[in-house]
Amino acid sequence: MEKIQYEVGDMIFAAEDILNDGGMPGIADAEGLIAPAGMRGVVVHFGVAEMDESQEIYLVQFENGPDGSLGNPVGCLPEELTQVEPVSA
Repeated sequence: MEKIQYEVGDMIFAAEDILNDGGMPGIADAEGLIAPAGMRGVVVHFGVAEMDESQEIYLVQFENGPDGSLGNPVGCLPEELTQVEPVSA
């Protein structure tokens, strides 16, 4: 399978609900929703996982701040992200 590569500044969307793994400050629930599927965001940095350097991690700011502003950066796996804009119902 070809690796998906996002660059800093790329607009992306959450491919699935992004949940807190317990490491996100400001989210009361350990499994709280950070970004629902389809939420737009921007890649602000990328790297590899400390425990598995073959695993890419993308730092994304989703439009989940006050008034739709960019929220805190969130670490996401490539499979959690897409550049396919969701279809509005």
